[in-house]
Amino acid sequence: MKLDGRAAFVTGAASGIGRAIAHALAREGARVTIADLNAAGAHAVAAEIEKAGGVAAAQPLDITDVAAVDAAVDACAGRAGGLHILVNCAGWDKPMPFVQTTPEFWDKILAINLRGPMACTRAALRHMIKQQSGKIISIASDAGRVGSSGEAVYSAAKGGIIALTKTIAREVARDRINVNCICPGPSDTPLFQTEFVATSPKLAESLKRVIPWGRLGVPDDVAPAVVFLASDDAGFITGQTLSVSGGLTMM
Repeated sequence: MKLDGRAAFVTGAASGIGRAIAHALAREGARVTIADLNAAGAHAVAAEIEKAGGVAAAQPLDITDVAAVDAAVDACAGRAGGLHILVNCAGWDKPMPFVQTTPEFWDKILAINLRGPMACTRAALRHMIKQQSGKIISIASDAGRVGSSGEAVYSAAKGGIIALTKTIAREVARDRINVNCICPGPSDTPLFQTEFVATSPKLAESLKRVIPWGRLGVPDDVAPAVVFLASDDAGFITGQTLSVSGGLTMM
């Protein structure tokens, strides 16, 4: 197994893309911490992984609470004797025209989608620099590469994740830490159903027409890319942005 015995910390892992990533890492032998604001969901996913023969632990966590992030990452590293993989996957959005947004909405989007991953990355780096190894993979979005109508603040946050990835990759390359990000396109996740389709029922079908592959993404499309970037197979890859979007974005 590619990740046998490595400790992984995955945020937003109680559902959707994060859940698929947690399962994929566990299948490759990683010991996975399921970090999520949804405590019941985190425990459920950890139980699923354990039932399948993997090793997992639930970690209720609000990634906008920097002190809580530091404590949770330290606890994960303490249990495993180090931290080998961080996946920043937690995120949230609600589509609306930018002129209708408020500063309170900006703060929420930026706290969850940019400041939270920054806090997790800093917490993980303390351990990875000490051990002179590690893999950090952040889930950004094609919205951060090309923009997305109705998602101005979210796009700005995800663009920030892409820039953060490249900068941190430069800073810690000599510490042998790989830092990359993955940009899903429109994906059929619980968030997509509750915040997008519920508002615009025909959205999914319209997106399918413009995605060259002819369908929305699903969580299991993203998970193998994360496994690859977390493995030794990607040992000389850092500072990169990979779109997993069925060809919607080609750049």
